[in-house]
Amino acid sequence: MAQFINLNVFKVFFKSSNAGGILLFICVILSLIIANTSMSASLQNLLDYKIGYESESIHLNYSILLWINDGLMAIFFLLVGLEIKREIVEGELSSPKKASLPILCAIGGAVVPAIIYLSLNAGKDTSTGWGIPMATDIAFALAVINLLGNKIPSSLKIFLAALAIVDDLIAILVIALFYSSGIDVTYLMYAGAGLAILIAMNRMNIQNPYLYLIPGVFIWYFVHHSGIHATIAGVLVAMTIPTNDTAVESPLERLEHALVKPVNFFIIPLFAFANTNITLESNMINGLTNSLGLGIGLGLLVGKPIGILVTSYLCSKLKISSLPLGANWMHIFGVGLLAGIGFTMSIFIGILSFASPIYVAEAKLSILITSLLAGIIGFIVLRLQSNKHIAKQ
Repeated sequence: MAQFINLNVFKVFFKSSNAGGILLFICVILSLIIANTSMSASLQNLLDYKIGYESESIHLNYSILLWINDGLMAIFFLLVGLEIKREIVEGELSSPKKASLPILCAIGGAVVPAIIYLSLNAGKDTSTGWGIPMATDIAFALAVINLLGNKIPSSLKIFLAALAIVDDLIAILVIALFYSSGIDVTYLMYAGAGLAILIAMNRMNIQNPYLYLIPGVFIWYFVHHSGIHATIAGVLVAMTIPTNDTAVESPLERLEHALVKPVNFFIIPLFAFANTNITLESNMINGLTNSLGLGIGLGLLVGKPIGILVTSYLCSKLKISSLPLGANWMHIFGVGLLAGIGFTMSIFIGILSFASPIYVAEAKLSILITSLLAGIIGFIVLRLQSNKHIAKQ
């Protein structure tokens, strides 16, 4: 009987909309604990252990950490790409009227943090990290706002989701354009040929989404060796999966549903576990107040909400778009704070930004602390606003 009850508890947990965020948080804490104990070296040795195959023509022998960051994260980006395409075809980005506010707010919420970071790091070795505070972690942000339940307008959750999806698209473009190494044209042509095959399959109306993943694996390999970051392959493949704007489940939606749990309950927690094993040292704490730490902290915690709030205000005054139904300016400010939860994408860009391990470690620590603060303050602002609304009734 007790075993049956425990099994039901797990089933309820994994069906919860907040479960992915909770598991992610647990993995971060566990990784930090291990990194600051005697097990730290063993974990690092495991992550550095190489697996794969290598010959004169095939190069696939990489560390476990690289397989996670370049391989498994390509699946995460595949899911992100599917979500972006679905929103463009039938969701909150499907018309100019629907899309204008989240798109413009995402741009404002990306540009202002980058400007803040660069103003503090211009001319320094750390200037390459300007893309770090541009990102929003959609999983964590939505997990926090879902904790508020029906205490806030449902339109606000849709707005945050659409904004975060556009934010992901901006981050993908930034990675592809600014955080990729020298381009190998030959491999890029091979990847282009693979993409052409997928487009032809789409035109032929091939409905089995899993058939698209076979050329997708080769595209990943070619993109990885082309100098463009391999995770971009996931987005390219996603854009070729067929979808529709009807009630009939499309191949894209079938693949999206199949990937949601593996990504949320395995890939992202594993990425977090592997990349937050930060051994805390006294000089790293000082790094929170240097230009790198302040650039990330102020970019996410101040730049994000200001960028989103000011852009919303301008859109409203210029009658480009209106606020989400039932939302006020404090709601928008609270959402802006939640958008300052950078975490997954920010850490990912941080890894790509610096060659120096100490810079990477300082960036990760700043992202962790700032994302935690952004989530807590954003939750409090939105909760207090909901209490005011209830008091008026």
